[in-house]
Amino acid sequence: MNKLVAAVLAVALPALPALAQLPAPLKLDVTTRVDAMYPWLDTVYKDLHAHPEIAFQEVRTAGKLAAEMRKLGFTVTEKVGKTGIVAVFKNGAGPTVLVRTELDGLPMEEKSGLPYASRAKATSDGRESFVSHSCGHDIHMAGWLGTARTLVELKSRWKGTLVFIGQPAEETVSGAKAMLADGLFTRFPKPDYAFALHSWPLAHGTVGYNTGAVSSNSDAIEIVFKGRGGHGSAPDKSLDPIMIAARFVVDVQAVVSREKDPKEFGVVTIGAIQGGTVGNIIPDSVQVRGTIRSYSPAVRAKLLDGVRRVAKASAAMAGAPAPEVQLIEGGAAIVNSDALVVKTEAVFKDAFGAANAQRMPAMTASEDFSQFVNAGVPSMFFFTGIYDPKVVAEAEREGGKPIAFNHSPFYAPVPEPSIKTAAQAMSLAVLNVLGR
Repeated sequence: MNKLVAAVLAVALPALPALAQLPAPLKLDVTTRVDAMYPWLDTVYKDLHAHPEIAFQEVRTAGKLAAEMRKLGFTVTEKVGKTGIVAVFKNGAGPTVLVRTELDGLPMEEKSGLPYASRAKATSDGRESFVSHSCGHDIHMAGWLGTARTLVELKSRWKGTLVFIGQPAEETVSGAKAMLADGLFTRFPKPDYAFALHSWPLAHGTVGYNTGAVSSNSDAIEIVFKGRGGHGSAPDKSLDPIMIAARFVVDVQAVVSREKDPKEFGVVTIGAIQGGTVGNIIPDSVQVRGTIRSYSPAVRAKLLDGVRRVAKASAAMAGAPAPEVQLIEGGAAIVNSDALVVKTEAVFKDAFGAANAQRMPAMTASEDFSQFVNAGVPSMFFFTGIYDPKVVAEAEREGGKPIAFNHSPFYAPVPEPSIKTAAQAMSLAVLNVLGR
Protein backbone atom coordinates (compact mmCIF):
# COMPACT_ATOMS: atom_id res chain seq x y z
CA MET A 1 0.00 0.00 0.00
CA ASN A 2 1.09 3.60 -0.55
CA LYS A 3 3.08 4.48 2.58
CA LEU A 4 1.83 8.07 2.39
CA VAL A 5 -1.66 6.99 3.36
CA ALA A 6 -1.48 3.33 4.29
CA ALA A 7 0.85 3.05 7.27
CA VAL A 8 -0.72 0.42 9.43
CA LEU A 9 -1.87 1.63 12.85
CA ALA A 10 -1.51 -0.67 15.83
CA VAL A 11 -4.92 -0.24 17.43
CA ALA A 12 -5.70 -2.11 20.65
CA LEU A 13 -9.13 -3.72 20.55
CA PRO A 14 -11.12 -5.42 23.29
CA ALA A 15 -11.53 -9.16 23.16
CA LEU A 16 -14.32 -10.11 20.77
CA PRO A 17 -16.13 -13.39 20.12
CA ALA A 18 -15.02 -15.44 17.15
CA LEU A 19 -16.36 -14.03 13.88
CA ALA A 20 -18.00 -16.19 11.26
CA GLN A 21 -16.44 -15.79 7.83
CA LEU A 22 -18.47 -15.86 4.66
CA PRO A 23 -18.68 -19.31 3.12
CA ALA A 24 -16.04 -19.84 0.43
CA PRO A 25 -18.64 -20.52 -2.31
CA LEU A 26 -20.34 -17.19 -1.55
CA LYS A 27 -17.05 -15.28 -1.87
CA LEU A 28 -16.40 -17.06 -5.16
CA ASP A 29 -19.94 -16.25 -6.34
CA VAL A 30 -19.35 -12.55 -5.68
CA THR A 31 -16.07 -12.50 -7.60
CA THR A 32 -17.47 -14.53 -10.50
CA ARG A 33 -20.54 -12.32 -10.87
CA VAL A 34 -18.60 -9.06 -10.69
CA ASP A 35 -16.15 -10.36 -13.31
CA ALA A 36 -19.05 -11.35 -15.60
CA MET A 37 -20.81 -7.98 -15.34
CA TYR A 38 -17.66 -5.90 -15.74
CA PRO A 39 -18.21 -4.91 -19.41
CA TRP A 40 -21.49 -3.27 -18.33
CA LEU A 41 -19.80 -1.51 -15.40
CA ASP A 42 -16.98 -0.27 -17.62
CA THR A 43 -19.45 1.24 -20.11
CA VAL A 44 -21.42 2.96 -17.37
CA TYR A 45 -18.26 4.21 -15.69
CA LYS A 46 -16.82 5.81 -18.83
CA ASP A 47 -20.15 7.48 -19.60
CA LEU A 48 -20.34 8.91 -16.07
CA HIS A 49 -16.71 10.00 -16.25
CA ALA A 50 -17.29 11.91 -19.48
CA HIS A 51 -20.49 13.62 -18.26
CA PRO A 52 -19.94 14.89 -14.70
CA GLU A 53 -22.26 17.41 -13.06
CA ILE A 54 -21.67 19.70 -10.07
CA ALA A 55 -23.52 19.82 -6.75
CA PHE A 56 -27.32 19.83 -6.97
CA GLN A 57 -27.15 19.83 -10.76
CA GLU A 58 -26.70 16.04 -11.09
CA VAL A 59 -29.90 15.54 -13.11
CA ARG A 60 -28.45 13.36 -15.88
CA THR A 61 -26.32 11.36 -13.43
CA ALA A 62 -29.21 10.69 -11.06
CA GLY A 63 -31.48 9.74 -13.95
CA LYS A 64 -28.95 7.25 -15.31
CA LEU A 65 -28.44 5.55 -11.94
CA ALA A 66 -32.20 5.51 -11.27
CA ALA A 67 -32.85 3.80 -14.61
CA GLU A 68 -30.19 1.15 -13.97
CA MET A 69 -31.52 0.42 -10.48
CA ARG A 70 -35.08 0.03 -11.75
CA LYS A 71 -33.83 -2.55 -14.25
CA LEU A 72 -32.40 -4.49 -11.31
CA GLY A 73 -35.75 -4.54 -9.54
CA PHE A 74 -35.27 -1.75 -6.99
CA THR A 75 -38.09 0.64 -6.13
CA VAL A 76 -36.55 4.03 -6.91
CA THR A 77 -37.53 7.48 -5.68
CA GLU A 78 -35.89 10.47 -7.36
CA LYS A 79 -35.41 14.10 -6.28
CA VAL A 80 -34.75 13.28 -2.64
CA GLY A 81 -32.72 16.17 -1.25
CA LYS A 82 -33.10 18.03 -4.57
CA THR A 83 -31.25 15.66 -6.91
CA GLY A 84 -30.65 12.55 -4.79
CA ILE A 85 -32.09 9.09 -5.39
CA VAL A 86 -33.18 6.33 -3.01
CA ALA A 87 -33.45 2.74 -4.27
CA VAL A 88 -35.04 0.12 -2.01
CA PHE A 89 -34.99 -3.66 -2.44
CA LYS A 90 -36.90 -5.76 0.11
CA ASN A 91 -36.02 -9.42 0.47
CA GLY A 92 -37.75 -10.73 3.58
CA ALA A 93 -37.20 -10.16 7.27
CA GLY A 94 -33.68 -9.13 8.21
CA PRO A 95 -31.41 -6.13 8.73
CA THR A 96 -31.74 -2.94 6.72
CA VAL A 97 -28.45 -1.87 5.13
CA LEU A 98 -27.72 1.50 3.53
CA VAL A 99 -25.07 1.81 0.80
CA ARG A 100 -24.19 5.31 -0.32
CA THR A 101 -22.56 6.68 -3.44
CA GLU A 102 -21.97 10.29 -4.42
CA LEU A 103 -23.27 11.87 -7.64
CA ASP A 104 -21.39 15.15 -8.05
CA GLY A 105 -18.20 16.15 -9.79
CA LEU A 106 -15.81 19.05 -9.21
CA PRO A 107 -15.75 22.49 -10.90
CA MET A 108 -12.30 21.96 -12.39
CA GLU A 109 -10.73 20.95 -15.68
CA GLU A 110 -9.55 17.38 -16.22
CA LYS A 111 -6.06 17.04 -17.71
CA SER A 112 -5.68 13.26 -17.60
CA GLY A 113 -5.54 12.84 -21.37
CA LEU A 114 -7.83 9.81 -21.19
CA PRO A 115 -9.88 9.08 -24.34
CA TYR A 116 -13.06 9.42 -22.25
CA ALA A 117 -11.90 12.52 -20.33
CA SER A 118 -14.54 15.07 -19.41
CA ARG A 119 -14.93 18.28 -21.40
CA ALA A 120 -18.20 19.10 -19.66
CA LYS A 121 -18.89 22.59 -18.33
CA ALA A 122 -21.36 23.97 -15.82
CA THR A 123 -22.42 27.35 -14.48
CA SER A 124 -22.62 28.10 -10.77
CA ASP A 125 -23.03 31.51 -9.13
CA GLY A 126 -22.91 33.06 -12.56
CA ARG A 127 -19.51 31.59 -13.42
CA GLU A 128 -18.82 28.88 -15.98
CA SER A 129 -16.21 26.23 -15.32
CA PHE A 130 -15.12 22.84 -16.54
CA VAL A 131 -16.38 19.86 -14.54
CA SER A 132 -14.60 16.58 -13.82
CA HIS A 133 -14.81 13.50 -11.62
CA SER A 134 -11.34 14.15 -10.22
CA CYS A 135 -12.35 12.79 -6.82
CA GLY A 136 -13.42 9.38 -8.08
CA HIS A 137 -17.16 9.53 -7.56
CA ASP A 138 -17.64 7.82 -10.93
CA ILE A 139 -15.63 4.85 -9.62
CA HIS A 140 -17.87 4.83 -6.56
CA MET A 141 -21.06 4.89 -8.66
CA ALA A 142 -19.88 2.00 -10.83
CA GLY A 143 -18.95 -0.02 -7.74
CA TRP A 144 -22.33 0.86 -6.20
CA LEU A 145 -24.18 -0.46 -9.25
CA GLY A 146 -22.02 -3.58 -9.27
CA THR A 147 -22.82 -4.19 -5.61
CA ALA A 148 -26.55 -3.74 -6.19
CA ARG A 149 -26.59 -6.20 -9.11
CA THR A 150 -24.48 -8.74 -7.23
CA LEU A 151 -26.77 -8.66 -4.20
CA VAL A 152 -29.90 -9.02 -6.34
CA GLU A 153 -28.41 -11.96 -8.21
CA LEU A 154 -27.57 -13.58 -4.85
CA LYS A 155 -30.90 -12.77 -3.19
CA SER A 156 -31.53 -16.44 -2.38
CA ARG A 157 -28.51 -16.28 -0.06
CA TRP A 158 -29.62 -13.42 2.23
CA LYS A 159 -32.61 -11.77 3.91
CA GLY A 160 -33.19 -8.12 4.68
CA THR A 161 -33.70 -4.73 3.04
CA LEU A 162 -31.27 -2.78 0.87
CA VAL A 163 -31.41 1.02 0.81
CA PHE A 164 -29.05 2.25 -1.91
CA ILE A 165 -28.75 6.03 -2.02
CA GLY A 166 -27.22 8.30 -4.65
CA GLN A 167 -26.29 11.40 -2.68
CA PRO A 168 -25.88 14.80 -4.32
CA ALA A 169 -23.46 17.58 -3.37
CA GLU A 170 -20.86 15.66 -1.39
CA GLU A 171 -18.17 18.05 -2.58
CA THR A 172 -19.98 20.94 -0.89
CA VAL A 173 -20.71 18.77 2.19
CA SER A 174 -24.41 19.63 1.90
CA GLY A 175 -26.08 16.73 0.09
CA ALA A 176 -26.40 14.31 3.01
CA LYS A 177 -28.03 17.00 5.14
CA ALA A 178 -30.43 17.79 2.28
CA MET A 179 -31.47 14.14 1.96
CA LEU A 180 -32.04 13.78 5.70
CA ALA A 181 -34.06 17.01 5.75
CA ASP A 182 -36.18 15.58 2.92
CA GLY A 183 -37.15 12.57 5.03
CA LEU A 184 -34.50 9.98 4.16
CA PHE A 185 -34.95 8.15 7.48
CA THR A 186 -38.70 8.75 7.80
CA ARG A 187 -39.97 8.19 4.25
CA PHE A 188 -37.70 5.16 3.77
CA PRO A 189 -36.54 2.35 6.09
CA LYS A 190 -33.96 3.56 8.62
CA PRO A 191 -30.85 1.38 8.29
CA ASP A 192 -29.35 -0.85 10.93
CA TYR A 193 -25.97 -0.46 9.21
CA ALA A 194 -24.50 1.90 6.62
CA PHE A 195 -21.50 1.59 4.32
CA ALA A 196 -19.65 3.93 1.97
CA LEU A 197 -16.30 3.74 0.22
CA HIS A 198 -13.86 6.15 -1.35
CA SER A 199 -11.27 5.59 -4.05
CA TRP A 200 -7.78 6.47 -2.84
CA PRO A 201 -4.29 6.58 -4.42
CA LEU A 202 -3.41 3.09 -3.22
CA ALA A 203 -2.52 0.06 -5.32
CA HIS A 204 -5.61 -1.39 -6.97
CA GLY A 205 -6.79 -4.60 -5.40
CA THR A 206 -6.22 -3.19 -1.90
CA VAL A 207 -8.68 -2.09 0.78
CA GLY A 208 -7.97 0.31 3.67
CA TYR A 209 -10.04 1.07 6.75
CA ASN A 210 -9.83 1.94 10.45
CA THR A 211 -11.82 2.24 13.62
CA GLY A 212 -12.68 5.65 15.07
CA ALA A 213 -12.35 8.85 13.07
CA VAL A 214 -11.57 8.29 9.38
CA SER A 215 -12.14 11.83 8.09
CA SER A 216 -11.91 15.33 9.51
CA ASN A 217 -14.24 18.00 10.80
CA SER A 218 -14.46 20.87 8.33
CA ASP A 219 -15.14 24.56 8.97
CA ALA A 220 -14.84 27.47 6.54
CA ILE A 221 -13.23 30.81 7.35
CA GLU A 222 -14.74 34.01 5.93
CA ILE A 223 -13.22 37.20 7.39
CA VAL A 224 -13.42 40.80 6.20
CA PHE A 225 -10.74 43.09 7.65
CA LYS A 226 -11.69 46.76 7.48
CA GLY A 227 -9.35 49.69 6.99
CA ARG A 228 -9.23 53.14 5.42
CA GLY A 229 -8.16 53.48 1.82
CA GLY A 230 -5.44 55.82 0.62
CA HIS A 231 -2.41 56.39 -1.58
CA GLY A 232 0.30 53.78 -1.46
CA SER A 233 2.94 56.48 -1.00
CA ALA A 234 1.30 57.77 2.19
CA PRO A 235 0.37 54.79 4.36
CA ASP A 236 0.27 57.04 7.41
CA LYS A 237 -2.82 58.74 5.95
CA SER A 238 -4.67 55.42 5.69
CA LEU A 239 -5.31 52.25 7.65
CA ASP A 240 -3.94 49.29 5.73
CA PRO A 241 -6.20 46.18 5.88
CA ILE A 242 -3.72 44.16 3.80
CA MET A 243 -1.15 44.52 6.59
CA ILE A 244 -3.79 43.43 9.11
CA ALA A 245 -4.71 40.40 7.00
CA ALA A 246 -1.04 39.47 6.55
CA ARG A 247 -0.47 39.61 10.30
CA PHE A 248 -3.52 37.40 10.85
CA VAL A 249 -2.37 34.79 8.33
CA VAL A 250 0.97 34.42 10.11
CA ASP A 251 -0.21 34.72 13.71
CA VAL A 252 -3.14 32.30 13.40
CA GLN A 253 -0.65 29.46 12.87
CA ALA A 254 0.49 29.90 16.46
CA VAL A 255 -2.90 28.54 17.53
CA VAL A 256 -2.01 25.30 15.73
CA SER A 257 1.62 25.12 16.85
CA ARG A 258 1.39 26.47 20.40
CA GLU A 259 -2.16 26.05 21.73
CA LYS A 260 -3.28 22.71 20.28
CA ASP A 261 -2.02 19.43 21.68
CA PRO A 262 0.76 18.50 19.22
CA LYS A 263 -0.41 14.87 19.24
CA GLU A 264 -3.84 15.88 17.94
CA PHE A 265 -4.54 16.66 14.27
CA GLY A 266 -5.53 20.22 13.41
CA VAL A 267 -4.90 22.49 10.42
CA VAL A 268 -5.77 26.10 9.61
CA THR A 269 -5.20 26.95 5.95
CA ILE A 270 -5.80 30.30 4.27
CA GLY A 271 -6.58 29.67 0.63
CA ALA A 272 -7.63 33.10 -0.64
CA ILE A 273 -6.90 36.76 0.10
CA GLN A 274 -8.83 39.28 -1.97
CA GLY A 275 -8.41 43.04 -1.73
CA GLY A 276 -7.24 46.01 -3.70
CA THR A 277 -7.06 46.72 -7.41
CA VAL A 278 -3.60 48.14 -8.18
CA GLY A 279 -0.24 48.32 -6.48
CA ASN A 280 -0.27 51.97 -5.43
CA ILE A 281 -3.68 52.11 -3.72
CA ILE A 282 -4.37 50.93 -0.20
CA PRO A 283 -7.88 49.40 -0.19
CA ASP A 284 -10.69 49.89 2.31
CA SER A 285 -11.08 46.21 3.07
CA VAL A 286 -9.61 42.75 2.50
CA GLN A 287 -11.41 39.40 2.48
CA VAL A 288 -9.64 36.33 3.82
CA ARG A 289 -11.00 32.83 3.18
CA GLY A 290 -9.75 29.51 4.45
CA THR A 291 -10.49 26.15 6.04
CA ILE A 292 -10.11 24.54 9.46
CA ARG A 293 -9.70 20.76 9.78
CA SER A 294 -9.62 18.57 12.88
CA TYR A 295 -10.65 15.16 14.18
CA SER A 296 -11.75 15.71 17.78
CA PRO A 297 -14.50 18.09 18.99
CA ALA A 298 -12.12 19.59 21.59
CA VAL A 299 -9.49 20.51 19.00
CA ARG A 300 -12.21 21.82 16.70
CA ALA A 301 -13.51 24.15 19.43
CA LYS A 302 -10.00 25.39 20.26
CA LEU A 303 -9.17 26.17 16.62
CA LEU A 304 -12.46 27.99 16.05
CA ASP A 305 -11.93 30.10 19.17
CA GLY A 306 -8.32 30.79 18.22
CA VAL A 307 -9.21 31.99 14.71
CA ARG A 308 -11.82 34.41 16.10
CA ARG A 309 -9.45 35.70 18.77
CA VAL A 310 -6.48 36.22 16.45
CA ALA A 311 -8.65 37.97 13.84
CA LYS A 312 -9.96 40.46 16.41
CA ALA A 313 -6.49 40.96 17.92
CA SER A 314 -4.91 41.60 14.51
CA ALA A 315 -7.39 44.39 13.84
CA ALA A 316 -7.09 45.80 17.36
CA MET A 317 -3.29 45.99 17.08
CA ALA A 318 -3.71 48.29 14.09
CA GLY A 319 -6.45 50.36 15.72
CA ALA A 320 -8.85 49.17 13.03
CA PRO A 321 -12.57 48.40 13.36
CA ALA A 322 -13.50 44.91 14.48
CA PRO A 323 -13.45 42.49 11.54
CA GLU A 324 -16.46 40.61 10.24
CA VAL A 325 -15.73 37.00 11.19
CA GLN A 326 -17.80 34.10 9.88
CA LEU A 327 -16.80 30.54 10.76
CA ILE A 328 -19.13 28.33 8.76
CA GLU A 329 -19.68 24.78 9.94
CA GLY A 330 -19.04 22.16 7.28
CA GLY A 331 -18.87 18.39 7.62
CA ALA A 332 -18.27 16.53 10.85
CA ALA A 333 -15.68 13.79 11.16
CA ILE A 334 -16.82 10.30 10.18
CA VAL A 335 -16.43 8.01 13.19
CA ASN A 336 -16.60 4.35 12.23
CA SER A 337 -18.31 1.77 14.41
CA ASP A 338 -15.54 -0.26 16.04
CA ALA A 339 -17.63 -3.42 16.13
CA LEU A 340 -18.68 -3.12 12.48
CA VAL A 341 -15.10 -2.51 11.34
CA VAL A 342 -13.81 -5.54 13.24
CA LYS A 343 -16.61 -7.71 11.84
CA THR A 344 -15.94 -6.50 8.27
CA GLU A 345 -12.15 -6.64 8.62
CA ALA A 346 -12.25 -10.40 9.01
CA VAL A 347 -14.12 -10.72 5.72
CA PHE A 348 -11.81 -8.32 3.87
CA LYS A 349 -8.68 -10.11 5.02
CA ASP A 350 -10.18 -13.45 4.09
CA ALA A 351 -11.23 -12.21 0.63
CA PHE A 352 -8.27 -10.05 -0.40
CA GLY A 353 -5.45 -11.38 1.79
CA ALA A 354 -3.96 -9.78 4.89
CA ALA A 355 -1.39 -7.83 2.83
CA ASN A 356 -4.12 -6.19 0.76
CA ALA A 357 -6.59 -5.40 3.55
CA GLN A 358 -5.01 -3.19 6.16
CA ARG A 359 -5.77 -0.46 8.64
CA MET A 360 -4.67 3.01 7.60
CA PRO A 361 -4.63 6.49 9.12
CA ALA A 362 -7.65 8.77 8.86
CA MET A 363 -7.73 11.08 5.87
CA THR A 364 -7.45 14.81 6.57
CA ALA A 365 -10.20 15.64 4.07
CA SER A 366 -13.86 15.90 5.06
CA GLU A 367 -16.92 13.92 4.01
CA ASP A 368 -20.62 14.37 4.80
CA PHE A 369 -21.30 10.64 5.14
CA SER A 370 -20.89 11.61 8.80
CA GLN A 371 -24.45 13.00 8.69
CA PHE A 372 -25.81 9.46 8.44
CA VAL A 373 -23.45 8.17 11.13
CA ASN A 374 -24.45 10.97 13.51
CA ALA A 375 -28.12 10.17 12.92
CA GLY A 376 -27.48 7.03 14.95
CA VAL A 377 -26.53 4.46 12.31
CA PRO A 378 -23.57 2.10 12.99
CA SER A 379 -21.41 2.70 9.92
CA MET A 380 -18.18 1.92 8.13
CA PHE A 381 -16.37 4.13 5.62
CA PHE A 382 -13.46 2.46 3.83
CA PHE A 383 -11.02 3.03 0.97
CA THR A 384 -10.16 1.11 -2.21
CA GLY A 385 -7.05 1.47 -4.36
CA ILE A 386 -7.08 2.69 -7.96
CA TYR A 387 -3.49 2.73 -9.29
CA ASP A 388 -1.16 0.12 -10.81
CA PRO A 389 0.96 -1.31 -7.95
CA LYS A 390 4.12 -0.63 -9.99
CA VAL A 391 3.19 3.06 -10.27
CA VAL A 392 2.57 3.22 -6.52
CA ALA A 393 5.88 1.49 -5.80
CA GLU A 394 7.70 3.96 -8.07
CA ALA A 395 6.13 6.87 -6.18
CA GLU A 396 7.37 5.43 -2.89
CA ARG A 397 10.98 5.30 -4.05
CA GLU A 398 13.29 8.19 -3.26
CA GLY A 399 12.93 10.68 -6.10
CA GLY A 400 10.18 8.62 -7.70
CA LYS A 401 7.46 10.16 -9.81
CA PRO A 402 4.56 11.25 -7.57
CA ILE A 403 1.08 9.98 -8.32
CA ALA A 404 -1.92 12.23 -8.75
CA PHE A 405 -3.97 12.58 -5.58
CA ASN A 406 -7.73 13.10 -5.36
CA HIS A 407 -8.78 16.51 -6.74
CA SER A 408 -5.75 16.66 -9.02
CA PRO A 409 -6.53 17.49 -12.68
CA PHE A 410 -4.36 14.46 -13.54
CA TYR A 411 -6.29 12.02 -11.30
CA ALA A 412 -6.77 8.94 -13.49
CA PRO A 413 -7.92 5.72 -11.79
CA VAL A 414 -7.33 2.44 -13.60
CA PRO A 415 -10.92 1.24 -14.12
CA GLU A 416 -10.13 -2.48 -14.09
CA PRO A 417 -9.66 -3.91 -11.50
CA SER A 418 -10.42 -0.81 -9.37
CA ILE A 419 -14.16 -1.00 -10.03
CA LYS A 420 -14.16 -4.76 -9.47
CA THR A 421 -12.46 -4.35 -6.09
CA ALA A 422 -14.97 -1.68 -5.05
CA ALA A 423 -17.94 -3.85 -6.02
CA GLN A 424 -16.50 -7.01 -4.45
CA ALA A 425 -15.54 -5.31 -1.18
CA MET A 426 -18.89 -3.58 -0.77
CA SER A 427 -20.84 -6.71 -1.67
CA LEU A 428 -18.94 -8.77 0.90
CA ALA A 429 -19.32 -6.11 3.57
CA VAL A 430 -23.09 -5.96 3.06
CA LEU A 431 -23.55 -9.75 2.84
CA ASN A 432 -21.65 -10.06 6.12
CA VAL A 433 -24.35 -8.17 8.04
CA LEU A 434 -27.45 -9.38 6.20
CA GLY A 435 -29.49 -12.27 7.55
CA ARG A 436 -28.84 -15.65 5.95
